[in-house]
Amino acid sequence: MRENWDDAIKELCISKAEEFRLIGYEHVTGEEIWQCVSAKYAKKGEPAIHEIVNDILSLKATQFMNYLTMSAFKGNPF
Repeated sequence: MRENWDDAIKELCISKAEEFRLIGYEHVTGEEIWQCVSAKYAKKGEPAIHEIVNDILSLKATQFMNYLTMSAFKGNPF
């Protein structure tokens, strides 16, 4: 069952990256989307699947850009 969730989450991240590419963010990958969404889970642990799906689907381009900016300030490659 968990493998099916992982595949579904991966597909959602790829879909969100494609959405961002359609609005002009040409170099966004599904992996970067996942890193952005999962960054907030580091402190509180992994949430339920419905929360993960909601976080991916509701991710805004501005939130993603803020994440990339903060990662750059922290010295994390993206």
